[in-house]
Amino acid sequence: MVRYHEAYLPPMTHALHYGTACFEGIRAYWNAAHEQLYVLQAEPHYARLRRSAAILRLDVPHSNQELVDLTLEILRRNQSRTDTYIRPLVFISEEEIGVRLHGLKRSFLIYTAPMGEYIDTQGGIRCATSSWRRVADSAIPARAKITGAYVNSALAKSEALENGFDEAIMLTHDGHVSEGSAENLFMVRDGVFVTPSVTEDILEGITRALLMGLIRDELGLPVVERSIDRTELYACDELFLCGTGAQVSAVVEVDRRKIGNGAVGTLTRRLQEIYFRAVRGEEPRYRDWLTPVYG
Repeated sequence: MVRYHEAYLPPMTHALHYGTACFEGIRAYWNAAHEQLYVLQAEPHYARLRRSAAILRLDVPHSNQELVDLTLEILRRNQSRTDTYIRPLVFISEEEIGVRLHGLKRSFLIYTAPMGEYIDTQGGIRCATSSWRRVADSAIPARAKITGAYVNSALAKSEALENGFDEAIMLTHDGHVSEGSAENLFMVRDGVFVTPSVTEDILEGITRALLMGLIRDELGLPVVERSIDRTELYACDELFLCGTGAQVSAVVEVDRRKIGNGAVGTLTRRLQEIYFRAVRGEEPRYRDWLTPVYG
């Protein structure tokens, strides 16, 4: 354990130059009434980090439970009493010029920082279909959170922002809808929730999985995983992006076309309400999603 400004990474660190690292993004939610900070899906995030690392031939030190315990200790030492973001990173730390994955030194770190909304969750956002295609599994596996792959996301996000939109929607190389720049996607058509399948070059999102359960259990509606054509987005009733950072964010416009009536949809709003109550420890039946930090 070191102070943030005492941590040192040499300029020759391999991961800095070649993107040879995997990361996770984990949220912790502060509930002032409970005087408690709740870490959302801590163990599943570390399990996914381990899977990502295996794809990149990296090893994650410690068991998943040990990593959860370390995370709780860092949060306590930081005296975190606000919504907080947790970033674990496993990376090639060798000081060497040259591209490869094998036979190089690995390192691991965790840091935390306060974090509010990543994108708007209240008023709805405007999206554009990106001219940048989602990186293919046969090139850089999107199901692994590989740092270097996020150049793909950065290109799409900047294009969207600089063209006056809030977020990008990316297509696969064969033209099907994949995901946002860093979020999974759901649309609603005729009372059915549809989300791209895991073979559409998406990150297999933890929030995505939680929401699929809420849709079935709380809304009593079906969820279908299948390919989605771009024009289906224009004709759908509701649309939203989701993820640890994005949470649940309604999309009210795509490519200058209104989604539904151009406002946050009824089902999306209901899903947001349930989700935000659950992540702040207000829904007892979903307390198993959470790990309390204090007491």
